[in-house]
Amino acid sequence: MVTDKQSNRRPLVRKAADKLDALKYEVAEDLNLDDDIANRGWENMTTREVGKIGGHMVKKMLHFAEKKMRRR
Repeated sequence: MVTDKQSNRRPLVRKAADKLDALKYEVAEDLNLDDDIANRGWENMTTREVGKIGGHMVKKMLHFAEKKMRRR
């Protein structure tokens, strides 16, 4: 059974999962955390490091959405 919490972690658009993963790695590289991920794996990253990646992902997604809205 899928709980509400688990279902919130899945992208609403299935095709978006690959793009979100690509964005996650792009942001990690921008923050110079890609080597740490390669060496330690995601499961051994600190909450602070993962949160930093997530926060920058949100900023990039908001920037993308704002650009798209301006074009309309």
